[in-house]
Amino acid sequence: MDYIVLDLEWNQSGEREHTDKRLNFEIIEIGAVRLNDQKKMVSEFSRLVKPQVYHELHKITSKLIHMQMQELEHGEPFAEVMQAFLDWCGDDYIFCTWGPLDLNELQNNMRYYEMVPLSNGPIRFLDIQKLFSIAFEDGKSRRALEYAVDYLEIEKDIPFHRAFSDAYYAGKVLDKLPEEVFANYSYDVFHPPLTREDEVKVVFDTYAKYISRVFPNKQAALADREVISSKCYLCHKNLKKKIRWFTPNGKHYYCVASCDKHGFMKGKIRIRKAEGEEVYVVKTTKFITDEEAQDITQRRDHAREIRKKKRKKQ
Repeated sequence: MDYIVLDLEWNQSGEREHTDKRLNFEIIEIGAVRLNDQKKMVSEFSRLVKPQVYHELHKITSKLIHMQMQELEHGEPFAEVMQAFLDWCGDDYIFCTWGPLDLNELQNNMRYYEMVPLSNGPIRFLDIQKLFSIAFEDGKSRRALEYAVDYLEIEKDIPFHRAFSDAYYAGKVLDKLPEEVFANYSYDVFHPPLTREDEVKVVFDTYAKYISRVFPNKQAALADREVISSKCYLCHKNLKKKIRWFTPNGKHYYCVASCDKHGFMKGKIRIRKAEGEEVYVVKTTKFITDEEAQDITQRRDHAREIRKKKRKKQ
């Protein structure tokens, strides 16, 4: 299997009223490098895209990538560049990006131009930015690409902030990562699962993740037994909740369950929008300390107090 390290540059309108809501960000450059199974670069891809939606470069974009609109006029239509890119990718590969945004924007541009989707469901990929943090920092921080290049003492032989050069450096970082972190892959959910059979259930070293199918609304999602269940991902037993699901902000929901063998397990639900009013759920579960469980108890109690105060004012 090859590693396709992808980077995009995109443009947007400088004025909100002139933004096409179907395409907030128009891709203007696709850059990529192919790494073989030994994580060595074996080929490269770099193409400019001729803008069809936004015909002036946003001032921040122009300053960042050191490009003028005249240069983009020599590019090719997005659909042609994208098809050439997919032909170059081949069949046996996994996408790798610096951060989680590129695949989402790539698919949005494909939908805008009515191209065949990359996938009808979530796409597994490697977020090199996240893997760098897991390998060399706390797993939570997210560093700039140039920081990682400097940290790993990688030679800077071409300028940053163009699609190909950033893909090139991200590939260099990927090559320096220890093998064990590659098990921590990510999922792009531009297309969420449509059926129960397509739902994603995966266990990593320190947590488990569940990506649900699409529900008509939040209420339907939170009424689903699988969504609100608490199951130990190590011994696979259904657990009793010590703290039932609650939300401090209306967006994220938390619970704490207890496993006789493995201790307290925190659950976290994120409600994500799909098409129209539809939603899907991303649920993570992980084992926590007694102190962390107590902290969640305090957050629940605080949320209750806020709700009581609001009801009294009504």
